[in-house]
Amino acid sequence: MWKYRVTALVIFVVAALVGFFVYKSEASAGRFAFRLGLDLRSGSHLVYRADTKLIPAGDVAGAMNALRDVVEKRVNLFGVSEPIVQVERGGAFGGGENRLIVELPGITDVKEAVAQIGKTPLLEFKLMKDTTGISQEELEKKTAEELFVGTGLTGRLVSRATVSFNDTTSEPVVLLAWTSEGEKLFAKITRENVGKTVGIFLDGAPISLPVIREEIASGSTEISGDFTVEEARTLVRDLNYGALPVPIALASVQTIGASLGAEAVGAGVRAGLWAFAVIAAFLIFWYRLPGLLAVIALGAYIALNLAIFKLIPVTLTAAGIAGFVLSMGMAVDANILIFARLKEELRKGKMVTDALKEGFARAWPSIRDSNTSSIITAVILYYFAATPVVRGFALVFCIGVIVSMFTAITASRMFLYALGTRSTGSAARFLFGSGLSS
Repeated sequence: MWKYRVTALVIFVVAALVGFFVYKSEASAGRFAFRLGLDLRSGSHLVYRADTKLIPAGDVAGAMNALRDVVEKRVNLFGVSEPIVQVERGGAFGGGENRLIVELPGITDVKEAVAQIGKTPLLEFKLMKDTTGISQEELEKKTAEELFVGTGLTGRLVSRATVSFNDTTSEPVVLLAWTSEGEKLFAKITRENVGKTVGIFLDGAPISLPVIREEIASGSTEISGDFTVEEARTLVRDLNYGALPVPIALASVQTIGASLGAEAVGAGVRAGLWAFAVIAAFLIFWYRLPGLLAVIALGAYIALNLAIFKLIPVTLTAAGIAGFVLSMGMAVDANILIFARLKEELRKGKMVTDALKEGFARAWPSIRDSNTSSIITAVILYYFAATPVVRGFALVFCIGVIVSMFTAITASRMFLYALGTRSTGSAARFLFGSGLSS
């Protein structure tokens, strides 16, 4: 019995420390403060204008969708920061302009908001036009757009970029590995343009102007541009991080207010506390001593969940809070299943300790199967959701279900075992029974 009591004490102390961490980190509003979505706090609204004039009309929609995916990955590495990234096409009065709308929750500093998007390099390969008969003086007056023509080979076709060093000069160079589509296009360009100059442009500026000597059929390319080691590493990082398929320019920035605001957050907290109090009163009244222990275990569940939300971190929106509350209900449901089986075993005349073990053994398959189906549903919802809000709901719900399983089979069980007794008397039956009768 002593080992159960020691384990229960350890669980209680750890839960108390986790709860203290949640409270102090929120009170100090420091690194581990809760992150709230745009529906619960303010944020930044950015509008980017996409330059699609060089993209064939039939490919514009696909390019804009790819742009949206790349930007969303940059601001939402774990899929939980709840940004809103969407494509918008202007109507007749907007000249058919393509725009990218980005909303970042919790970021009201315009510079910080723009930094979240980051400056991703636009890498392009262009062929120099025939300059026969044009004097050097005239060439110097022409712009890059007048001298070069696009090939369609851009950074979006790079599968991997790495830093290397030239064997002769020891200068840093960037090695590009192409996708299958990029490899075929690069081989076609070099095969059909032997003897011509190909310009490698980074954000519109030429960084290298090599002459094509022969067809290059391999899936890699080396580019040099008098890089420093740091510049080469930055270029490689940004290319691997997600090169923009089309160039964009920041058109407007504004700070938006919360649609629900601090008042709604306070109301939600009060509602959650009232809900917890009502649930606790019901559990204690109907399930007596096991109900009291279930309330303590539920407190541990809440503290552990909130700590996980802070550490990931999860951006909480109204939908995410709904998922958390729903998982709380499932956590209580697991305890109710255990208590129901416990009462059945007590009615058979078993001692409390034996009834506890048998009750947990009988309740576990139902708890396991119901929670497993919920986790599967949450995982499917997360991976196939069309919006970050839905993914946030699915993630919060999945975390809650997993933690509820943990607290039901560890915290609740250890607490009950610690106070278990071998008595079969009426007092023990009353304390460990449920309902209006023992």
